[in-house]
Amino acid sequence: MPRIFDNIDLKLLPVLRETLQAAKRADFCVNYFNLRGWQQLDRLIEQLPGGDQGCCRLIVGMQKMPRQQLESALSLTGSE
Repeated sequence: MPRIFDNIDLKLLPVLRETLQAAKRADFCVNYFNLRGWQQLDRLIEQLPGGDQGCCRLIVGMQKMPRQQLESALSLTGSE
């Protein structure tokens, strides 16, 4: 079940560790590629069985800055 953690009232790391101990696979989605703190989870990820049904997937969604979005939306040619 997806959950949202703000890291103010709900701390992500303790719940994530608890969840990964019982997990058979893991899917992470981040909006930029920054894996600081990954070493706090790597042992739990290494315990996953691997393969298609027991892997860890990391989905990275790159986002344009607001200025880039505006320039693209107002462009007459659709190019930079």
